[in-house]
Amino acid sequence: MQILFVEDDIALAEALTESLQHEGFVVNHLAKGALAINAVKTELPDIVILDLGLPDIDGTDVLKAIRKVSSDLPVLILTARATIDDKVIGLDLGADDYLAKPFEVDELLARLRVFERRASTSKHAGLTIGEVTIDSVSHQVNVNDSIIDMSRREFMVLKALMENAGRVQTRDSLESKLYSWGEEVSSNTIEVHIHHLRKKLPNGFIQTLRGIGYIIKLT
Repeated sequence: MQILFVEDDIALAEALTESLQHEGFVVNHLAKGALAINAVKTELPDIVILDLGLPDIDGTDVLKAIRKVSSDLPVLILTARATIDDKVIGLDLGADDYLAKPFEVDELLARLRVFERRASTSKHAGLTIGEVTIDSVSHQVNVNDSIIDMSRREFMVLKALMENAGRVQTRDSLESKLYSWGEEVSSNTIEVHIHHLRKKLPNGFIQTLRGIGYIIKLT
């Protein structure tokens, strides 16, 4: 799951980003509301974690702008504004969840897992193409009724390709689903993941369009 984390407290942002990445989330951090709005307009993340007390634009205005771009992008407000009125305003403006600071990381993780389960249910929780089935809830891959062992990132690449079957996925697009902004990525990382996947999947399941990207064709 790709998270856009909008928070101006750098120490908190760095600590929480590290915790979330350790749990397998891809986290991109921004400290200003205007940058967050532009980021959402450029490419939708899977979820936004949004502070309200931002230095340039109030978080409620950022939320309004996000809702103009997408009505169903999950937004979790994470803020020191903890009154009932604050929560009502945030939820009425379109936030999906509201967590007041200070908070426990375990509680935030539990709430994110709820979003992840909802997304998996709506986006092919169980998806089968040919002989291959992926289960986004259990994170299992089944080929010809046999469970195939895969690393987390191999699974994420396969999931992205299967959810977009029939559409080419570029290397940059796949990298954005696996790695946070600024994270050091070797030039052949995606090729390595694809190479490993091909050893575990039926012959020809993932096809290369040279110079463009990768595709799983619908049969």
